[in-house]
Amino acid sequence: MVILVNKNIYSHIYNDYSARIQSGQLQAGKKIPSESQLAAAYSTSRETVRKALQMLSENGYIHKIKGKGSFVLDTKRLNFPVSGLISFKEVADQLGRSIRTIVYENSLVPCSGSVSQRLLIRENEPVWKVVRAREIDGEKIILDKDYFLPSVVPSIPAAAAEDSIYEYLEGKLHLRISYAKKEISVEEVTSEDRQLLDLHDYQHIVVVRNYVHLVDTQLFQYTESRHRLDKFQFVDFARRAQMEGNPL
Repeated sequence: MVILVNKNIYSHIYNDYSARIQSGQLQAGKKIPSESQLAAAYSTSRETVRKALQMLSENGYIHKIKGKGSFVLDTKRLNFPVSGLISFKEVADQLGRSIRTIVYENSLVPCSGSVSQRLLIRENEPVWKVVRAREIDGEKIILDKDYFLPSVVPSIPAAAAEDSIYEYLEGKLHLRISYAKKEISVEEVTSEDRQLLDLHDYQHIVVVRNYVHLVDTQLFQYTESRHRLDKFQFVDFARRAQMEGNPL
């Protein structure tokens, strides 16, 4: 039985369980002890336990289901910022995970009708196409399909496709990449998704479409990034604008 000063009990419970979840000792989907069981284990009240569980819920460690209890969430989901313009390599460098890029295609091809409409060019005009799978912890869970205007990006070396295209574009071609419009949707998986990714039994996939512009506003890249549902969440930060002279 754990005996603690009252004011520190809820934070101790929170720290204890968040550490167990982060370390993998408590795996995703596992039900944690009930409020009464935790209250007995930590010699405290159910109200204090409830406060700790609320903190765990708010910080994405557990999901509370009314009438059933609290269950551990998958903390191995990877956060990709919605509003930022950041390469996969830059995200990967922050993860500290086993990551590999598999290049399936890197060639100049005639542009299909759907892609030509997105890049605002004529159908069958040549575009530089790169198709890559992102393998994380041994599973291929992202499929990136990039299309570049050859007038801006005449070629992409194999080494850049395997490592970081943006490092090549900015470091070697000295392109000044400015902003991107993004569209996010959930769609049915395709046969290509099944072939190139490890999708298990998932029937849908998260699709993020990027329209990337240079500082002179020229659209030069269209990207379709296809993410397995269970591994990714897209995050953003929003602040409500305050009207002058109208305090809350």
